[in-house]
Amino acid sequence: MNHKILFADLDNTLLRDDKSISEKNREAIQKMLGRGHYFVIATGRTVESGRMVVKDLGLTMPGCFLIAFNGAVIYDCAADRILLKRSVPVEVVHEIFERAERAGIYAQTYNNVDILTKRHTKELDYYRERSRHMSYKITRHISDALDEEPQKVILIRLQHDGKLEEFQKRNRAWAIGKCNSFFSCREYLEYCPLDTDKGTGVDYLVHQLNLPKTSTVSVGDEQNDIPMLARAHIGIAMKNGIDEIKEEADYITEQDNNHDAIAEVIDRFIL
Repeated sequence: MNHKILFADLDNTLLRDDKSISEKNREAIQKMLGRGHYFVIATGRTVESGRMVVKDLGLTMPGCFLIAFNGAVIYDCAADRILLKRSVPVEVVHEIFERAERAGIYAQTYNNVDILTKRHTKELDYYRERSRHMSYKITRHISDALDEEPQKVILIRLQHDGKLEEFQKRNRAWAIGKCNSFFSCREYLEYCPLDTDKGTGVDYLVHQLNLPKTSTVSVGDEQNDIPMLARAHIGIAMKNGIDEIKEEADYITEQDNNHDAIAEVIDRFIL
């Protein structure tokens, strides 16, 4: 049997707008796993936030994996074991925070448990509500709260006024050779480890599982999903995805994230 592997983004792809997962999507995932295929959640969220979805879906059997932090962490759900972890150097983290502060933009990073930030703002509350990551720590000295080098720094701007785009452009030359940056939605500008994205997560798992590229299917809706679509044999954009990802896709779903698009993908390309 030709076993296939599906890489699925989480927010606005597998999850509905209210962050729930439809019964039809649940059933389709269980059906593909029952036939020996692989299922991977690929998200910009933390490992802990991703684990909550893994637990909710019952994805603890062999063949289930999690790509977290946009590829910085690869997690084996069945073995409850981290397979790969990449990080952003502490000095780079500090510089991003300082540059964001000068620009008047909120920034946060993470230790193994908490969101770390310098002040409590509406951006923090917005992020916690969307990600269901409730634990956080306010500190003026980020390095004092770090257990180790973190997996990413995220800048959040709730107003769509172009400040995040301007920040990325203004700091692009500085970031060369230090970190990777991209948008995971209009409100989130993410700075991740160098040469790391969801696409490198695809490459890693395909190599580890000794699968041919022709077995790979990926689906997402945002800019940070584009490398994942580019690495897969079939790259799929969500109907509700941004125009940029649709231009890169081999297929665009007929349904959106609120109407069982993942079940559509599984029925058409996996089963």
